[in-house]
Amino acid sequence: MDGDMKKSTAKKAAPKKAAAPKTISKPKNTVTMATKPNVTPLHDRVIVKAAAAEEKTAGGIIIPDTAKEKPQRGIVVAAGPGKKDEPMTVKAGDTVLYGKYAGTEIQIEGLDYLIMRESDILAIV
Repeated sequence: MDGDMKKSTAKKAAPKKAAAPKTISKPKNTVTMATKPNVTPLHDRVIVKAAAAEEKTAGGIIIPDTAKEKPQRGIVVAAGPGKKDEPMTVKAGDTVLYGKYAGTEIQIEGLDYLIMRESDILAIV
């Protein structure tokens, strides 16, 4: 009987309050990846999102739009499967350096991209 008395007189634990959800803020200086377009390149071709052109020199001089050089660096957004006897070296997400006049400018879903052969890519950074 003693055991039955202890069970009935024991206090019930108070329900825990739900913790308020924490808000996670996005860091201010993050790099946003280019979204993958709905286009798949064929064979040894890759789609590259060109980096933004430099707006200031190292000394702080602002470069006007007419004097800006075409960027030679970009991020691979999509890559084809490669040729039958040559697999692809680059993959989506790689930062690459390419030739000054390499590729063809295309516009997909309102965004500007370059499509080029893998052989036009000079280096993976």
